[in-house]
Amino acid sequence: MNKLVIAVIQDKDSAKLMENLVGKGYRATKLASTGGFLKAGNTTMLIGVRADQVEDVVGIIRNTCRSREKMVTTMSPIGGAVESYVPYPVEVIVGGATIFVVDVERFEHV
Repeated sequence: MNKLVIAVIQDKDSAKLMENLVGKGYRATKLASTGGFLKAGNTTMLIGVRADQVEDVVGIIRNTCRSREKMVTTMSPIGGAVESYVPYPVEVIVGGATIFVVDVERFEHV
C-alpha cells in the first residue's frame, strides 16, 4: 500500500530536508504553514512513498530536523491586574518534526 508522509518542520530545516530527500530519490511538496504555539512560520512537507520506503523517509527527516533551544518573549501579568503585562524571555525547545503517516489508496507521478 502507498503512504503519505506529512512532516511539519521548522522553516530553517526545510531547504536541507528537501535536498536530502531529493538526493535519495524522493519527491516532496513543500507547503508554507504556521504553528499555533509560537505563531511562527513552519513548513509542511508532503511525501508520497511506498510502504517499504516509510522508515527511510522518516529516518531522513529525523536526521535532518533537529530540536534546538530558542529564546522567545512571552507576556506575563504583573500583580493582579489583567491589563498589566510585562514581556520576559523564556527558553523553549523548537524544531524537530511532527510526522504523520497515512494510507493512500492511490498516487501517481505524471
